[in-house]
Order: sequence, then structure tokens, then C-alpha cells
Amino acid sequence: MENETMHEHAHHNHHHAGSDGDDHPPEGAEVAPSLKDPVCGMAVTEQSAHTLVHEGRPYYFCSAGCQSKFATNPLRYVQSPDAAPASTAPAPSTPAAIYTCPMHPEIRQDHPGSCPKCGMTLEPLIPELEEDENPELSDFRRRFWWTLPLTVVVTILAMAGHRLNWFDMAVQSWIELVLSLPIVLWAGWPFFSRGWQSVVNRSPNMWTLIGLGTGAAFVYSVVATVAPQVFPDSFISMGRVAVYFEAAAVIISLTLLGQVLELKARSQTSAAIKSLLGLAPKTARRIRPDGTEEDVPLTHVHVGDVLRIRPGEKVPVDGTVTEGSSAVDESMLTGEPVPVTKRVGDSVIGATLNTNGALVMRSEKVGSATMLSQIVQMVAQAQRSKAPMQRMADLVAGYFVVAVVSIALLTFFVWGVFGPQPSWVYALINAVAVLIIACPCALGLATPMSIMVATGRGATQGVLFRDAAAIENLRKIDTLIIDKTGTLTEGRPAFDRAVAAPGFDEAEVLRLAASLDQGSEHPLADAIVRAARERGLSLDKPENFESGSGIGVRGQVGTRELALGNTALMDQLGVSVQALVPQAEALRSEGASVMHLAVDGQLAGLLAVSDPIKQSTPEALATLRAAGLRIVMATGDGLTTARSVGARLGIDEVHGEVKPADKLELVARLQKEGRVVAMAGDGINDAPALAKADVGIAMGTGTDVAMNSAQVTLVKGDLRGIAVARSLSEDTVRNMKQNLMFAFLYNALGIPIAAGVLYPLTGWLLSPLIAALAMSFSSASVIGNALRLRTAKV
Repeated sequence: MENETMHEHAHHNHHHAGSDGDDHPPEGAEVAPSLKDPVCGMAVTEQSAHTLVHEGRPYYFCSAGCQSKFATNPLRYVQSPDAAPASTAPAPSTPAAIYTCPMHPEIRQDHPGSCPKCGMTLEPLIPELEEDENPELSDFRRRFWWTLPLTVVVTILAMAGHRLNWFDMAVQSWIELVLSLPIVLWAGWPFFSRGWQSVVNRSPNMWTLIGLGTGAAFVYSVVATVAPQVFPDSFISMGRVAVYFEAAAVIISLTLLGQVLELKARSQTSAAIKSLLGLAPKTARRIRPDGTEEDVPLTHVHVGDVLRIRPGEKVPVDGTVTEGSSAVDESMLTGEPVPVTKRVGDSVIGATLNTNGALVMRSEKVGSATMLSQIVQMVAQAQRSKAPMQRMADLVAGYFVVAVVSIALLTFFVWGVFGPQPSWVYALINAVAVLIIACPCALGLATPMSIMVATGRGATQGVLFRDAAAIENLRKIDTLIIDKTGTLTEGRPAFDRAVAAPGFDEAEVLRLAASLDQGSEHPLADAIVRAARERGLSLDKPENFESGSGIGVRGQVGTRELALGNTALMDQLGVSVQALVPQAEALRSEGASVMHLAVDGQLAGLLAVSDPIKQSTPEALATLRAAGLRIVMATGDGLTTARSVGARLGIDEVHGEVKPADKLELVARLQKEGRVVAMAGDGINDAPALAKADVGIAMGTGTDVAMNSAQVTLVKGDLRGIAVARSLSEDTVRNMKQNLMFAFLYNALGIPIAAGVLYPLTGWLLSPLIAALAMSFSSASVIGNALRLRTAKV
């Protein structure tokens, strides 16, 4: 970091005239990290040639350019939060990564390690993009490969040593002991330490079982090798007391292999977040006030910077277009395939792709405030939350371990007392098999894996779940309350049509109205001007323009006196609107806003502007109805407008002129009727109802994405997203159930066989080796099944 800073100093000094170059820090000098240039945020030292004293405090700059900027408007830079006075500015420390357990999200610490509850490796809450391989993974892999040859040798000796007759059998026991020492004490050490932790923390888990099983087999074998005389003759077979070093060795090797596979698979579940993080460009092209341009790292972009986006480049941060126009591909965030046209004044989202035009933008949200960062935070939070199903699985897992240890003890004594000779050897081996095969990790992984994969999958489809419970509950909803503006409709007015009075034609009415409206700021005026330009009409410049407080606008176009507004303005000017009253009423009943145009004190025509229904709405509603949902529309708009939209979309239940409190009331009333209610809305006014509904669905059309009151956010405010989210919810819950069923079934079959229940009937016993294999396989299969969700049809 220090070198980079020096490098940047040097780099700056080269380019700024008037710099005498004496602010090069001497080689090897510490660059005090606490000083920052208040203008560009770059690290500087007290030796900088560019300094200024403002309100009694010294400020240091990297260049003459920054210094002059500061001098012209010091307040702008002093007040911004990242430009504390130079003498006290703290180093911009990167927030320490937080590590959490995939099975117990409530466990959080600032360094890697293992979970005190289940012993599982902790992972970072939000993965880094260039993160190195998980240190635990490389550690386990090393332990696995280094001891694998020893395990193989020990197993061969144990299985075939007596046939080969290479050594005296007592000697062979010693050889096996020496070979398995590094496996058990070095390779298996993490398992024993986790097992011990689980006892200390009173939270029995899979490591308790593995530690007990391998420990028992190993300790027994060591005693049998070192002091064979303590065992009765019945223990002796083939010239030595039977030893089970290979059981301990194979279990440890297989558990290591299982952990390596599991850690690899777990790193794939965070791929969704990594791909989101990877969307952001690394640099931005900043335009300096003097018009020159420079490429700066994304972290150096501040609010208010003017940035250039060339064709084919990504938009660096959220902001507004200040010049140029282009189509921007937003599919990576909204799932919307068609590029969106952006003109001056439109907002752009960081990480979206500029296609063919050149744009200049002003940055408005940077760092963790951008939409992309908010999405990443939401996904990370959802991946780390517990599904209600998971809580059940956790409870079961705790009792399960205790039950398994009891079964193992029971097995041990029953075999020891009633079993065939050498009965206590059989007793020990079967008890070890029971401990090893009963792996609660498959149970523990069953739901978190599905949740992690599903939230990632949702994010790529423009559906953000706030937590695991939202994924589980979404499939249960049977009633959907929808807000009209911005959810069913576009939420911004569009020109509908012009109606001409006798003696005028429609194009002329539109042309005159648009010419006059060029001076107005109103969104309805904007819709009219846009429509005229799209039709290629030539507009004249209005003179003496005045806008009469909310009832309309007046001015001169060419030689004519024009007035455009509602009936109140016409009455004020004494213009009769009688001729077009029926047409105006008809338009209003269709949900349009109507404006009258008067030319030289005479009615020239009407202009209707309406809020058009989104193209995707009818299709989305059909899909939702097919899924058996009852659809209710609630809107703050007038009832006439609301009913006309309802009628066009075939929604029979329509509530108009609804205040935020009424929406809340409506949700509560439906819930009392025993319905499971989802509420879809896009505004601040919907927040209370979103929070009250069983599932709140926010239309994140780019405004405050993390609408805190909603459990589900549709990045593209498109109702089809609800259908997508619902089918994803069904798939995920099905997947979790499969995983849980698999884990339970596997244990229900494995434990009795390992305990030797079938021995009297079939002579079947399960050796600890097979048990260890089966255990690794069960975890791997659960993870594999969860990863299937990545490719599920949604």
C-alpha cells in the first residue's frame, strides 16, 4: 500500500505544472496513513508542497489542482464525511471481515475458526472477490494427501498381512501402530479438538461422534499392541490380539476427504455473490473541472464526480445522466432483457452495461450505498438466515447425537455380554461403526445448502429474498394485494391522445401544446413534449411563459396567445369548454388526466395523458391466477380510474382512494379471514402494509432497494417476478425436504445395521470402514442435491 501511495505521489507530481517536486517522500519513509487529501481522498504527507490553512487547521493536498479546488469552495470538502480535518483524519480501515457458520448464523467473530456449536468451519459473511482458497480447505487437503499413503499401507497390512507372512503378527501390530500415529495424531487432530470443544460447549455434534469412535478404536488398539497380556485368550486371533488401527486411519482419511469435498461445494454456493461483486467495473473515467480526464479506481469516486462512460463500458456507480444518450443493458440486475434507453436526467445504475452511445453522468451513490452493494448485502443476509425448517433440524441434531451415543453404548454391552467370541472385540467395533455412520452433518447441511443456492439463484433472476423464512413462506400465499401505480402500471405518465375542436386538427393541437409545454417542469408536460418529438413535429419556442400555480400554463407561440390547463384555467380565461365535455368525460372514465388547450381565447382541443399498464402485467396476472391466487387491487388513485384499470385487467376486487393506514387495515382484515396474504407495492406509502403482510413484496424499481419492510424485493418492478419467486420457493422447499428425508432415511437404515441388528438373521455386520465411507457420501449427496437448484427451471 505504501509503495502505491508513493507511486501515486510521483505520478501526480509529474503531471501538475507548478509542482516543484519536493513532496516526494524520501525512499523508505513512512507515508503517514492518517493524512488524506480532502478533495480526492488520496493519502498525503505533511511534507506536501501543497498546503492550506482553513479555520485554523492545516490541510494537505496531492497537487495544485486539488488545492485550488479546495480554495474555491472549502465548505464542500470540509463537510463531506470522508474529509475530516487532515490532522485527525483516521486511516480508512477496511471493515474487518466477519466470519459466520453456515448452520448457525448467530455465531459471528472477526477471525476464521470453527463453530462452537457444530464445529463446522466458519466462512466470511460477504465473500471477497479475489479471495484466496479457504485456508481450512488447503489445510485439510494437505493433511489428507500426506497421510493417504499411510492409510493405504495400514489397510493392506490389516486385511492381508496374515496371508503374506512378512512379519511376525506381534511385530505387524507395532508397524501398524507406528504408521497410524501420524494419521490419528496429526491428520485427525482438528477432529479431536472439535470433538473436545463440543463437550466443553455442551453442544454434542458430529465431531463428538467421530472423536469418540476413532479415539476408542485407536486407544484399544494401542493397548492391545503395547500390553497384549492384559487381554484374555479369547481376544487372540492369528497370533496376536486383534487390533483396529486401520479403522481409525480409514475413518480419519475419509472424514478429511468428506470435509474437502464439502468445503469445495460450500465455496460454490457463494458464487452468486461473487458474480454480483464481479459486475462492478474496477475503474471509472473522471472528468476534471478543467475538462481533462483521468482513470481512477472505483474506490476513489466521490458523490458529485462527473464521469464519462464510453460505448461498451460499464456504468461505474449510481447517478444521473448529464449529457448524451444511449441504450443501457440492465439485465444483470433487473433480469430485463431489452436495453433501456437513457437520456439526460435519467438515472443509471452502477455495474450495468452501456451499449452503443456515449454518456456523461454525475455520481450520486457510491460505495456501499449503490444499488449493487445493497443487493449484495441483502443476498448475504438471506444466505445466512435460518429457515424455520432448519431450526427443527438443529433441535433434532442435538438430541440425535445423545441418542447415538446411547445406542453405541447399548450395542457395546449387548455384544460384549451376548455376542460370539471374542465378544468384547465385536462389541467395540460395532459400537465404533454406530458412532461413525450416524453423521448429523447431513441433517445439519440439509436446509442451509438449499437456502444458499436458492438465494443466489433468485438474485440472478432479479428476485431478492431477505431471509430464509421468506423463501419458505412464499409458497403458502393464497391472496395477493397489488398497488396500482408503478406496480400494475408504468408509474409515469404517457401521452394518450389529442382531440381537436372544430377548425383544428389533432397534430396541430399537440404541436402547439408541446411548444408551450417546453417551458414547464411538470411530468404531464414532459409526456406531451416527448410525444410531439417522437412524432417528429417541429416545436416553436414559447415567449412570456408563465405557469399558473397548478392549474395550467400560458404563453405566446409565434403570434398566438396559448393557454393549456384544466377547466379552472379555462373558466378563469372565460373560454367555454362545452363543445368537448362528452369526450373529456369519456377519457376520464378510462383513467386519463385531461387538459384543455385554448388558442387566442378559443377552445382548440383536449389532450389526454394516462399512466399506461405495463406490458408484462396481463401475462403476469394470468400466471398468478393459474397458480390459484386471489388478486386484490388497492390504490390511492380515484375510484373511477382504479375501476377502469381493474376492468381492463379483469381484477374484480378493486379498492380506490386508499390511504396507507387503509392498506394496513385491508391486509389485517384478509388475514382474519384466514388467508395467507402477500402484498406487492413500490412506495413509502406501502411500507406499513408490506411489513404486516405474511410476505411483503417490494417493487424495487431502483428506488431504495433494501425496502426494509419487505421480505422479497423484485429488482425489476415486474409482477412476473412474483411468479418466478413463487416457483423458486416451491422448488427450494421441495429440495430441503428431499435433503432432510435423505439424511433421516440414511441414518435410520445405517444405525441398526451398524449395531448388528441383522447379524443373527443374515450374519451382516458393518465394518467401521464402510460406515466412514457412507458418512462422507451422505454429506456429499445432500450438497449435490442442493446444487441442483442452480439449474432448476424457474
